[in-house]
Amino acid sequence: MEIQPNPQQLLELAHYKMPFGKYKDRYLVDLPLPYLVWFQQKGFPKGKLGEYLQITLTIKDNGLEPIIRKLQKEFPKE
Repeated sequence: MEIQPNPQQLLELAHYKMPFGKYKDRYLVDLPLPYLVWFQQKGFPKGKLGEYLQITLTIKDNGLEPIIRKLQKEFPKE
């Protein structure tokens, strides 16, 4: 099975910021890996935030942060 990323979702993820807590207002890609693993163990929040935290964990776990940083640079939020 081939996985096809959703370009619009990746672009939104690149500019999505943590809405609460110790890392409030940080881009999700800038969150430390242990914090994302903690969410995985405790349960991701419901909704878009939880989905994006889970995707971010997968991205960071596989060393794919440069893709998100490239999106941030090439498509700055207006």
